Amino acid sequence: MGTGLTYIIRIAVMASCLLCIGGAFAQVGKPALRSITIVTEPAATVWVDGVRYGVTDDTGRLVISSVPSGVRTLRVRATGFSEVSKPLPAASRGDVSVKLMKTVDEAELAFQSAEAQTTVDREKAIAEYQRALKLKPKYFDAYIGLARAYSERGDIENAYKSLQSAKRIRPTDPEATVIEARILKDSGEEDKAIVTFKRAITQGRGFQPEANTGLGLLYKDRAENSGGAGDYEQEAANYTQAAKYLAVAIKQLASAPDAVVVYQLLGLIYEKQKKYKEAIALYEDFLRLFPDVSEAAAVESFIVQIKKQMAEPK
Repeated sequence: MGTGLTYIIRIAVMASCLLCIGGAFAQVGKPALRSITIVTEPAATVWVDGVRYGVTDDTGRLVISSVPSGVRTLRVRATGFSEVSKPLPAASRGDVSVKLMKTVDEAELAFQSAEAQTTVDREKAIAEYQRALKLKPKYFDAYIGLARAYSERGDIENAYKSLQSAKRIRPTDPEATVIEARILKDSGEEDKAIVTFKRAITQGRGFQPEANTGLGLLYKDRAENSGGAGDYEQEAANYTQAAKYLAVAIKQLASAPDAVVVYQLLGLIYEKQKKYKEAIALYEDFLRLFPDVSEAAAVESFIVQIKKQMAEPK
């Protein structure tokens, strides 16, 4: 999933000015979780089923406190090494070793350089993706990275061209499809975007947190527009849809860093719906999974505030 979910969340936070967290995580059920520790090269990025969980420390270790149960796909990448993707068996617990091999593949090194620049210098990242593609014209991941970079720059035409090149290589890839859905949404074609987000979920066999987040944001925007127009029935219906998809995204993200802000998005909706008991349950789940994040103190205060509000006379 790369940086796509981080981007889609960042835009939502900027647009909505989120101030509260609440929700009904219990409505989608708590997934069975396990803890693993990835042991590999230092400064290696780790994904599980395309969800980025973080970077290994100086000793090459990354503790992932909560990973969804079942067979998953583990992917590890470090600068100067060939990326490794392998199954993560359902029984995996504790240390999981991943051996990386040095690479001299210029296309792969250019791609790694581009990825490192995505949050630093977007234009340099675009140039590096293009260099990788000149060296390896059917480099799917480079087309995906390029499509995302163009999309973040607001260059929809080139984003779409890069995406189409990626889809010629892998026509049913869910990540490519979710980027297509984002482009459709950004172009104002919301109905087509909804269909395409749902197709990405189907292609991911139900597991596609970026698509679920995208749908949640789309319905949240629709709810706010309906409320602004005085159509409160439609506002409520759209908030219900938004909450449904964001709750699934939270379940699928487990303890991945991006889940922190998806909780905020879901919480904003349920606070509006005055589902205070569910909000408290969500806060407690949040604090259990993310006790050390900067938002934890605020979340604790939200629990206190909600309990006071619930105790007030009706």
